[in-house]
Amino acid sequence: MNAMTREETEALIQEVLEVYPEEARKDRARHLVVNDPGAERPEKCITSNKQSLPGVMTIRGCAYAGSKGVVWGPVKDMIHVSHGPVGCGQYSRAGRRNYYIGVTGVNTFVTMDFTSNFQEKDIVFGGDKKLDKLIDELDRLFPLSKGITIQSECPVGLIGDDIEAVAKRKVEELGKPVVPVRCEGFRGVSQSLGHHIANDSVRDWVLPVRDGDDSFQGTPYDVSVIGDYNIGGDAWASRTLLEEMGLRVVAQWSGDGTLSEMQLTPKAKLTLVHCYRSMNYIARHMEEKYGVPWLEYNFFGPTKIAESLRKIASLFDDTIKEGAERVIEKYRAEYEAVIAKYRPRLEGKRVMLFVGGLRPRHTIGAYEDLGMEVVGTGYEFGHDDDYERTFPEMGNATLLYDDVTGYEFEAFVKRIQPDLIGSGIKEKYIFQKMGIPFRQMHSWDYSGPYHGYDGFAVFARDMDMTLNNPCWAAITPPWRKATELDPGQVVGVG
Repeated sequence: MNAMTREETEALIQEVLEVYPEEARKDRARHLVVNDPGAERPEKCITSNKQSLPGVMTIRGCAYAGSKGVVWGPVKDMIHVSHGPVGCGQYSRAGRRNYYIGVTGVNTFVTMDFTSNFQEKDIVFGGDKKLDKLIDELDRLFPLSKGITIQSECPVGLIGDDIEAVAKRKVEELGKPVVPVRCEGFRGVSQSLGHHIANDSVRDWVLPVRDGDDSFQGTPYDVSVIGDYNIGGDAWASRTLLEEMGLRVVAQWSGDGTLSEMQLTPKAKLTLVHCYRSMNYIARHMEEKYGVPWLEYNFFGPTKIAESLRKIASLFDDTIKEGAERVIEKYRAEYEAVIAKYRPRLEGKRVMLFVGGLRPRHTIGAYEDLGMEVVGTGYEFGHDDDYERTFPEMGNATLLYDDVTGYEFEAFVKRIQPDLIGSGIKEKYIFQKMGIPFRQMHSWDYSGPYHGYDGFAVFARDMDMTLNNPCWAAITPPWRKATELDPGQVVGVG
């Protein structure tokens, strides 16, 4: 179908809202809007970072997911203890493909699951003593670990375990960092608060360790890269470009990150933030306390890569500015060949996105480089400042949805009929059964990297492979099958 007008998009929103009771309809109406690229105050346009509506299918994560699964979990040389029942730790283990270099179980521990495995007696009598014993055992079993974090699950906050007291005691006994993280899943409205809590624990327990330490030999070109979780090797692809333009990356985390690099971050001359939502808190803190400026960058697709390289280079001298241009020129033939190969196969295809973190806006440029159009996007746990950054990236009258419910997403897709959907694992099989090509955009559907020029080639290949797969012609959505039956045989068809 052709692009929808503003009036048609507004009518679609009202049509979808009609199914709700009055109070629910009023609540959800504030989260669904028609894009206005010129809007300056997103909080007046769309409601975000609010508690999900009880009784609907939300796709958000919890505070524990934001801390353990995003910020702390990929730090490779520390052991991250899921303090509570076994389920949370097992479910969050190795799910995001945070690639790392090291020997698992010796000096790296990202894909391992460490849990205090709460039982009923621990809920009744508390888990402090069990946690104390667990940390001692971990130190004996894995002596090369550089530290331990305690990631609180829901029961810990309910029964009142004093994880801070345990952490302080174990720091003195073991002589290595033990970081308590109050990221109980029920805290806040989504996993976003978990990011913030994890950032605060880095601020309080990690960064001050090297305050006043002048042993680090810095250069004028030192930068840190944070908020890149190395999904499928993303951080490696991005780091290559930064180093080729003449910068020295002295810290990279969380993906393939180490405790030492985290401690070095305030020593850099510039903090580069890829995932703004999960790391802007610590970036602002380092700017206020240590005077280190920060910059958000976007390495999805050649257009945004070039913009970001030049923006980064503008903060350094001519050596780096020339280096940025040299890198852009070096890869020009490579990415032009990718566009020449895949754009004719993808031109005009329409995409709907619903992801977390940076992806609902950062990936738009990469799709556009391939001639595709993003006709709807939204955040699982975005804030007003995320939408402020998204409005200019989207066309006029396109659909924006915050914390979209399962029902709303399906209804929008049936009406808009996009050629491709990019979302998470919870939505993947629903839309595939509807016969709509789908890419899992949280962990790149077991592919990657997608960052950098190398990643753009993989991104383009994956979009083409998904969209132009002949299997879609063999799939008939359930509601189309139902219409072929006798109407009297059909009950409750969506």
